[in-house]
Amino acid sequence: MVEGEIHDIARRLHAAAIRLLRTLRREDDGSGLSAPRLSALSVIVFAGPLSLAALAAAEQVRPPTMSRIVDALVAAGLATREAAPGDRRSVRIEATAAGRTLLEEGRARRVGALVERLASLTDYERRALARGVEILERVTR
Repeated sequence: MVEGEIHDIARRLHAAAIRLLRTLRREDDGSGLSAPRLSALSVIVFAGPLSLAALAAAEQVRPPTMSRIVDALVAAGLATREAAPGDRRSVRIEATAAGRTLLEEGRARRVGALVERLASLTDYERRALARGVEILERVTR
């Protein structure tokens, strides 16, 4: 395969990934959270507990911005903010059971939307897509 073909695959994959995420993002409306709050909650659930600085870095925002997002998640009962053991200047942010449930329900909505779309494919197409997913998982490690 020549370099131009590899570039074309990368360009098409990038465009398809963006379209897929935009399509699935419609399912996030059911969460009642803004995209930044939902994204931060996702990091907290899957990588937490973590510091405000680590969360801000993961979300690529400044700590003051993340502090406001965390304040809203705490006020909604979806996360907790506590002083880190041994360092009262640092805080640990952790998801509550309600936060984890909200995120799991959102994932179920997204997966359900994908299941509906995949149902229209042939068995051959689904097997090919399954192989493609295996390759994507390897490429994104």
